[in-house]
Amino acid sequence: MVSAADRVKNPARTSVWLDGRVPTRSRRSDQPAGLDRERITAASVRLLDAEGLARFSMRRLAAELNVTAMSLYWYVDTKDDLLELALDSVHAEIAPPATDADWRDRLRELATSYRGMLVRHTWASALAGNFLNIGPHSLLFSYAVQDIIRATGLPLRHQPGAMSAVFQFVYGFGTIEGHIVQRSAAAGLSQDDFYRESLGTISAQPQLKDLMEASKSMIEARGGGTVEEMWERDFTFALDLLIAGIEAMRGRTERSPGSVQ
Repeated sequence: MVSAADRVKNPARTSVWLDGRVPTRSRRSDQPAGLDRERITAASVRLLDAEGLARFSMRRLAAELNVTAMSLYWYVDTKDDLLELALDSVHAEIAPPATDADWRDRLRELATSYRGMLVRHTWASALAGNFLNIGPHSLLFSYAVQDIIRATGLPLRHQPGAMSAVFQFVYGFGTIEGHIVQRSAAAGLSQDDFYRESLGTISAQPQLKDLMEASKSMIEARGGGTVEEMWERDFTFALDLLIAGIEAMRGRTERSPGSVQ
């Protein structure tokens, strides 16, 4: 087993996918029947979705599976292993688009799928920067992103920047949207009611009057009958802006090589 202390000493090696630790161990005769890494990972995802990252523990997971906490350590070394396995497993929900479609359509489809995963699993964005993210499903997502960006025709040296522009935007958008959805649900309100109450609370504060007056015309022009429609309008337009930016930068490069710095 790899101890937590050993991982602190060498954080670059901190991954369940390294050091030959991925294969599921054989079940001993005293281990619960039907318990395996896949079942444990699925239960971890359910628990994280229901209770969040802060409340996740091996003890709570064991109770969910009706086994002892020590039983889990036959399949994983640490809680971090389970979190990394859970993070990779939800990346399987991101469906790679068909490779024969136009890159713009493929980019929209993949970005939308990624956003959906982040909204459904609000804990995933918090974990993404804490692990190496080199599990099989995460790598498939990464390969799909690279394949689409290559198809844009941008010079190779500018492709990493294009990937960052699009998918860090999606990461941020999906993270915020997911938290609003979660907070609304926790308050026992629909997103529409939560939005109206929030605006009402802000508008009632005298010190925020100028801010609200300046924002009023933008809020009205934003359109959308529901908060969900607002999310869709904002996301679609922002993504179109990024795609237009890629097209523009590609055009500059084609007309004048070396003009894009």
